[in-house]
Amino acid sequence: MRAAGLSGAAITLVAALLLPWYLLQDGILTTPLAGFAWLNDPDYAPALGQALTQGRWWLWPAVLAPLLALAAGLAPLPRARRADLYLLAGGLGLLLLVAQGEAIGVRGWNHAWLEPLLGPMEDRQFGIGWGGSVVALGLCQVLAAGLAGRGAFRGDAFTASAAMAIAVGVLLFTFLPIAALLGDAFRDPAGAFSPLASAPRLLDDRLWGLGCLVGAPRCGVVWNTVFLATLVGFGTTALGLAFALLVTRGRLRYAAPLRWLTVLPIVTPPFILGLGLILIFGRSGLVSLAAANWFGIELGRWIYGLPGLLLAQLFAFTPIAFLVLIGVVEGLSPTLEEAASMLRASPEKTFRTVTLPLLMPGLANAFLLGFIESIADFGNAVVLGGSFNVLATEIFFAVVGAQADPGRAAALSLVLLALACLIFIAQQRLTGGRKSFVSIGGKGDSGLPPALPPRIRRLCLSLALPWAGLTIALYVLAISGAFVEIWGRDYTPTLRHMVKAFDFEWADGLQLTGMAWNSVLTTLELSAIAAPITAMLGILAAWLFSRTRFAGRGFLEFATLLSFAVPGTVIGVAYLRAFNLPPLELAGTGAIIVLCFIFRNLPVGLRSGMAAMAQIDRSLDEASHTLGGGGMDAFRRVLMPLLRPALIAGLTYAFVRAMTTISAVIFLVTAETELATVFIVNRVINGDYGLAIAVAVALIVLMLAVLGLAQLAVGRRRIGRRAATPVAGTAA
Repeated sequence: MRAAGLSGAAITLVAALLLPWYLLQDGILTTPLAGFAWLNDPDYAPALGQALTQGRWWLWPAVLAPLLALAAGLAPLPRARRADLYLLAGGLGLLLLVAQGEAIGVRGWNHAWLEPLLGPMEDRQFGIGWGGSVVALGLCQVLAAGLAGRGAFRGDAFTASAAMAIAVGVLLFTFLPIAALLGDAFRDPAGAFSPLASAPRLLDDRLWGLGCLVGAPRCGVVWNTVFLATLVGFGTTALGLAFALLVTRGRLRYAAPLRWLTVLPIVTPPFILGLGLILIFGRSGLVSLAAANWFGIELGRWIYGLPGLLLAQLFAFTPIAFLVLIGVVEGLSPTLEEAASMLRASPEKTFRTVTLPLLMPGLANAFLLGFIESIADFGNAVVLGGSFNVLATEIFFAVVGAQADPGRAAALSLVLLALACLIFIAQQRLTGGRKSFVSIGGKGDSGLPPALPPRIRRLCLSLALPWAGLTIALYVLAISGAFVEIWGRDYTPTLRHMVKAFDFEWADGLQLTGMAWNSVLTTLELSAIAAPITAMLGILAAWLFSRTRFAGRGFLEFATLLSFAVPGTVIGVAYLRAFNLPPLELAGTGAIIVLCFIFRNLPVGLRSGMAAMAQIDRSLDEASHTLGGGGMDAFRRVLMPLLRPALIAGLTYAFVRAMTTISAVIFLVTAETELATVFIVNRVINGDYGLAIAVAVALIVLMLAVLGLAQLAVGRRRIGRRAATPVAGTAA
């Protein structure tokens, strides 16, 4: 506890003395002043310089609070007294910093009642920069150390710091932006607060109508959304389980290519899947033309509506279920299955009564993610939805359509959150209670995972192989557009689109002259920053929610799902509203995009980690504590090696989702921070399909290479001492 408080105080003090307090538009390394003149500059000065030379007395807590914490850590005080001083320094320092940030803005006082109370304000302040951010983080560390010193979190400073970091991050970058946006549901058309304003919006017959049951053309968009999400949840879970079982226990010769083929849709930029489906099943698609020419059957526009949308979402979200389930299946200890075999249970009965029940946490989490991804999906719905309206598209058109009704968009977002909450509670009931899914204990394991029973293997192959074949056809047709002159009319092979996108010259060094270089490199840079942070936060949050008990744990766990359940368009608008003004003035910077990536994609790493954590016996943690280790020792030395598949899943999803996202960031990018997906969409709007597909192909190759390197760097989890089962000669 003492060391944690001292480190937090030292970090805070260094930031208050050296780092620029306010946001610098051109970055922290662009200080134009020579020597130490920047310490007194109104733009570049740290908190101490601002308070001493600029008269900004409200920044003194940033200097005095860490001094108090440093004195408390160095003085010979009892543990309880030191903890109280840490709580005072951290808590009061944070409170005063938040208060001054909220009270003083770009025009002085933000609230008129402060002027008669504190006098006129002739100064102003902008958004906090590196100095203010690091000071706030350091004070959070001090506060966490104080809580641990007072017995919270079993007195462990690491656990307290983890809980504090996740709580503050989720509060600032998930809960507050969404809460501010959803507040529009309770405002009348004039903008005044009205608690009853949401009633007519929520009771609209277009949301809840059941006319389709009595012959009407369609039902309400809520029932459409729930029906589609349920089908997608079950479908993605079944397909993900089939692929996971075949890859790990199918004894397939081509298991590794099958694994990569399964995750291929998740590394695909926008519109490629929809475009490929239209090429195959559209009115002029290969299947439609073949059916008309060979059998005289006109398939029509069936791809636009529920069937096409379901097919597109199954393609898009099956990799998420696979990434969750592959770690769970690999984590199954074969001991229990071998025990069932020794008791003369048949392979089918062992699979039904032992293996499947142990997979329940993974199945429930995979269904939860598939359901929530479906209700929040905008891209596929707007391309293939047709007359089958869902909540995501209704929200989008309420935000940017001709009606421009933010109140209705907020009300519809409330419905989406309610659906996510209900499915979350159902998942908790299914896997919670007194049920145990532990299969990894502290004892040595020398078993081998059994092969799939023949009937189960055939069932999995009947699901996986046609799906894999359709995936290959989809990508061959879609990607071919990058290497022909004019897709659909002139199929002459060419590299013109690739050269136009990624051309370069040697003139006084390497010159990147292609149109797509800037957006691709910016996307790669921001994704590489966000992905490791997202993966580690997800695993840390999974450990915290699975292994600790503290007040507000359930609320915090659900709050991490909020940004996942709301369509990306809504998230983008919420971030603009929340971070366009001081104290968190992030709009127009790369930081707001990175933060959106992190907290938008955090739930997948969290759910994958929790599914894997449910398999690991708590006795391993307890053994670490018994041997004198703290929370950090148990997490780093015991659990992290066993959580490698979950870490890979979180890292994989975070990176590829950051590289391929569009709806959440389309309102956040600028000319300096244009992303590759925005470049692709703009090319599609302009009708330049060849160039768009060329950039998409380059992104797919780049992401597959990075994911392969991540797999090699993280390694594989080993829970047994035998060599892996040799691959049989059976072809996939």
